[in-house]
Amino acid sequence: MKSLLCSAAALLTLAAAPGVFAQDLTTTVSEDHDYVLDLYKHFHQNPELSLKEEKSAARMAKELTSLGFEVTEGLGDAWVKQKVMKEVGEVLPGVGGYGLVGVMKNGEGPTVMLRADMDALPLQEKTGVPYTSNVVSTDFTGKEAPVMHACAHDSHMAILIGAARQLVEHKDDWSGTLVLIGQPAEEIGYGALAMLEDGLMEKFPKPDYVLATHTSGWDPAGKVTYTSGYALANVDSVDIKIKGIGAHGSAPHMGKDPIVIGAQIVNSLQTLVSREVNPLQAGVVTVGSFRSGYKHNIIPDEAELLLTVRSYDDDVRKTLLEGIKRIAVAQGRSAGLAEDNLPEVIIKSDYTPSTYNDPDMTDRVMKAVSASIGEDKVESRPPSMGGEDFSRYHRHDEDIPTLIFWTGGADPEAFAAAVENKTPLPPANHSPLFAPIPGPSLKLGVQSMTAGAMELFKE
Repeated sequence: MKSLLCSAAALLTLAAAPGVFAQDLTTTVSEDHDYVLDLYKHFHQNPELSLKEEKSAARMAKELTSLGFEVTEGLGDAWVKQKVMKEVGEVLPGVGGYGLVGVMKNGEGPTVMLRADMDALPLQEKTGVPYTSNVVSTDFTGKEAPVMHACAHDSHMAILIGAARQLVEHKDDWSGTLVLIGQPAEEIGYGALAMLEDGLMEKFPKPDYVLATHTSGWDPAGKVTYTSGYALANVDSVDIKIKGIGAHGSAPHMGKDPIVIGAQIVNSLQTLVSREVNPLQAGVVTVGSFRSGYKHNIIPDEAELLLTVRSYDDDVRKTLLEGIKRIAVAQGRSAGLAEDNLPEVIIKSDYTPSTYNDPDMTDRVMKAVSASIGEDKVESRPPSMGGEDFSRYHRHDEDIPTLIFWTGGADPEAFAAAVENKTPLPPANHSPLFAPIPGPSLKLGVQSMTAGAMELFKE
């Protein structure tokens, strides 16, 4: 928390010269704000869980079609159904790949792709805003839960449509091919991969650039922030299953206690980052869950650890994952477990690669954004250990530069008070209390995406 506040207080301002489109965009974005705000409220009140974004995708398709885009829906459906069948054993009604792509050709020039994600989270909303979600739904496994847009994907969809409306409005000011994508299932790490596996880069014009924004509760509304280079982390989920030998709590010598083995594993895992990763590189190994046993006087026969593992560099990721396996197995041997009963380490398939913002693209786009919205509103920020499957667009083809930047959503006064007093920041992404300030966050999001796209079309 301390480092977050210090970083927020010491953000660097990006200087840039005034831009050609600055005044026009400020005016037209403001004039169109009511439309974008109504769209945002619609998405917020009608959230859909990952792999169930049917109505959200349909509304986006309707908006883009009305603007003259050639729209394709259902991208990634076959991949999703195969994946769900493999993991869950069945595909429930309403579950699918709801990726959509809108294409508009406007003469010769680069191909620029803009991306927005669409899925919401299983949370009970507690914001109290007039457009609060009261939706209850089932996820792709059939589990019922309340649903809320607690990670601002509602604003991402509204911003993408708003930017599309601006680019159509300013069509005489750019030349090239504009590709807009509505991506499902970001929250579970499936959406980008599903669309790419279904031929996103082959069936549609291959982009020269891919651009996205993310509304952030860790930045104040009225600010746009960015990170050049590594911006977000590799994210791995790891399960460790420990099979011991149960016994009575009064006779521990008669068993092999999986809780003790698990505790030794937890302690030993702390040495991975501190002793096996270069101090100048970043890594995180967090045990988020330790489950075992049911009663005071029973030594259980198994335990389970659930881990999240974060890194930027792929070699660091390899070091951490291999180290987790080595430590878990070694602790099992140390406790005297048989070779065919050693701890099992399962690395989950829903891995999200680290996000790399191309430095040259970042410099170009953020100078253009600064010129359009004002250089005092654009600041750099340190990289985050959060994850985003936006990373897969660059990982799929490393010749395609990508950039994701952040549009502030937190209450500016509450944010400033938290920084000054070193108190907790306002509720942010993934909180049931997260309520972005829609006016400045939507306006700056639309204007920044539009200005960034126009800059990339200049080639």
